[in-house]
Amino acid sequence: MESNDWGALRITLLGGFRLLAGGDQVAVSGGAERLLSFIALCGRSVPRALMAGRLWPDASERRAHASLRSALARLDGVGRRILDIGATDVRLSPAARVDVDEARALARRILDRTTPTAERDLSADAVETLSADLLPGWYDDWVILEAEEWHRLRVHALEALVDDFVAAGRFADAVSAACLAVRAEPLRESAHAALIRAHLAEGNQAEALRDYERCAGLLQAELRIPPSPRLRELVAGLRP
Repeated sequence: MESNDWGALRITLLGGFRLLAGGDQVAVSGGAERLLSFIALCGRSVPRALMAGRLWPDASERRAHASLRSALARLDGVGRRILDIGATDVRLSPAARVDVDEARALARRILDRTTPTAERDLSADAVETLSADLLPGWYDDWVILEAEEWHRLRVHALEALVDDFVAAGRFADAVSAACLAVRAEPLRESAHAALIRAHLAEGNQAEALRDYERCAGLLQAELRIPPSPRLRELVAGLRP
């Protein structure tokens, strides 16, 4: 790949790690995946000391720094060219893009209730982006914290997107977004409420009642609590 193709470099972390160059996936070692993922999550510039301590937490400081130097030295091809490696820090190339940065920006735009959600964000692509977990199956402490933060953000954004779709009369999209929020958090009443509102907006009272009863059953089975008054109010009057 020529240097003028750097604009096509991309790290994806949602749904799993991938390094892309010009749309093609580039194979890298597991160690390189961890290194690139950490830098991508931390931001554009990461001190070497921070990387060494977080990526090799059980090693001595000297051994951790040696492991970092070795990992950086083993990078080649696109894996090395996507980084600017300095004496005290390592940063992503300015041309590199990271999918979770774009996804977070999408979620925050949707959650900004001071302005209407843009048409480009009312899309199947947006729903798909908000449906993906960050680095599923990775259990490093630094991954878990970032994954939990993204999980909360994406569920809130999915719920907000439901109301946007309903307002636009796009009921199938509203139900799809709500179902993803429920799947992500089966015990979350606000996710079930979003799904019930979508069914009611479309005129499907039976489906709304069915989801309410499903939610009530889960809450009772898992937490031994009844649905909140706010959730019960959504289906008040649907039963004879």
